[in-house]
Amino acid sequence: MSTINSIIQKSMLLVGILLAMQSCKVDIDPTNRYTEQAVWSNPANMELYINGMYSEFKTFQFGVFPIGYDNATDALTDLEKYTSVASGNGTVNILATDASRVNAAGPQLNYWQAGYTRIRRLNEFLDGLARYAKVDDAAKKQYEGEARFIRGYVYFWLVKLHGSVILYDNIGQYLTKDHQRSSEEDCWKFIAADFQYAAENLPEQWESGRNGRATKGAAYGLLARTWLYAASIAEYDKKQFNQDELTGVSAANANAYYKNAATAAEKVIELEGKGYYALETDFANVFTNKNTKEAIFKIDFIRPQLTHQYDLGFAPPGDAPGQVLVYGVPTAELVDEFEMSDGAKFSWANTTMAANPYLNREKRFYASILYNGASWKGRSINTTPDNVLEGYTPYAVTGEPRKTVTGYYIRKMLDPLNTTFVVNKSDQSWIEMRYAELLLIHAEAKAKLNDIAAAQVSLNKVRNRAGLPNTTASSIADLMTAIEHERKVELAFEGHRYWDLRRWRKAHTVLNGVKFTGHKVTPSGTGFKYEVVSADNMNRQFTPALYYLPIITNELQNNAALTQIKGW
Repeated sequence: MSTINSIIQKSMLLVGILLAMQSCKVDIDPTNRYTEQAVWSNPANMELYINGMYSEFKTFQFGVFPIGYDNATDALTDLEKYTSVASGNGTVNILATDASRVNAAGPQLNYWQAGYTRIRRLNEFLDGLARYAKVDDAAKKQYEGEARFIRGYVYFWLVKLHGSVILYDNIGQYLTKDHQRSSEEDCWKFIAADFQYAAENLPEQWESGRNGRATKGAAYGLLARTWLYAASIAEYDKKQFNQDELTGVSAANANAYYKNAATAAEKVIELEGKGYYALETDFANVFTNKNTKEAIFKIDFIRPQLTHQYDLGFAPPGDAPGQVLVYGVPTAELVDEFEMSDGAKFSWANTTMAANPYLNREKRFYASILYNGASWKGRSINTTPDNVLEGYTPYAVTGEPRKTVTGYYIRKMLDPLNTTFVVNKSDQSWIEMRYAELLLIHAEAKAKLNDIAAAQVSLNKVRNRAGLPNTTASSIADLMTAIEHERKVELAFEGHRYWDLRRWRKAHTVLNGVKFTGHKVTPSGTGFKYEVVSADNMNRQFTPALYYLPIITNELQNNAALTQIKGW
């Protein structure tokens, strides 16, 4: 597994060195500043530089990108509802219900400038490595593997957003100012090549003292994710949603890309056999166990130097009355998705289930959702409207309610032992990729290749860990339905759902013209009554144009060769 924050602190010294570097060439090395050759020929500087590049992953920790709030992209979907109506805390609600807010003039969902700034620095590193580095060939390959791992990740985000982007793979390209976008298919291939090189040249595990670096497993994992995205777009897009000449992936290549995804995933599965990765026995422990083998790539935090505020953002109000923010809460659509403990589908039409809907649900439900009557930090959660502190309040009645608007709170990733997070903040890890996701990638790719048995094996590993029986799905269509269900419940609040719906080209149907809901729980006799209530005050909007987001106008003005993606 890989962690990041432990290596970032070491990189600050190099900032002063880099500021002193100049791009011009001189015949005699000056004595009053560092030259490129002096920087790159010092192995210690190389370490500092590449360590600093890992800070890019912090841009995406806890799903904070691209809206600026933890878990916000899940709040664009049917899994989560942000509670605020105001710009800022409630920006995600504005974007979810008004597609016109995403446009070429505004900053929403934009990573272009930041991403390309990081890409340039990585390409400068690769150039200095090739020309000046005084390390052996094996070390050079490892350094190049790390740089290309990070560059592949940055490009992955750019291509997820825009499809067709500019590809820079060497420093010489910066000598000319204007560049056009490459085709989306070439972009996916470029990303895959970076991860492939990294996977072939990075170690399975770094020696002590160099923890936090990209590993072979992390590179193969992100390679599998990359090919799955490319394959999905090849299968589902078919130029239905955008007529730009450079967007889209050839439908004829879908099977080849699914095969590539499966092959990369199997490389990680082989590493499970060597003891590097494994599913946690207890699902809840995945997110609080800093040594979990389920993490393929993660960001670690250590109090008091390196912390975050996830608990402050999502803990129920009783944890710190008047101070918690309750940014987002689970929807009824997500809650209803969790199965019963025996694998039966939950249904409100079943009178036994409806009478006590939170009884005998699967293990992931209790590790992910706080509901009325849930035990939490020594108290019983009370979401009935009469409870002033934690009870349900209708959405949009109060601008910043700081309590549930669906009848639920997020449990997943909260630290149940942290009672001082207001003062001391939080330090649980953010897992960028975990083994359960890798198994679901493998299951999806194998299902698409009509290898039903292999798909079932990987899917069942995830289900069995949750205490659920094997899947009954035995066709491609049924397996895809089962895999979508598993991705919803297994990966909830981990930032995958919005991007899944986009790559499957389902977002314009699932996220458009609909209001998502919650459950208002009120006492009734000796039990409770459960009422479905709207958690939105207007319909959600997702237009087909949003499958390819626009390039910000000022980037077009700065680059005469760059054209806007058609439709914007």
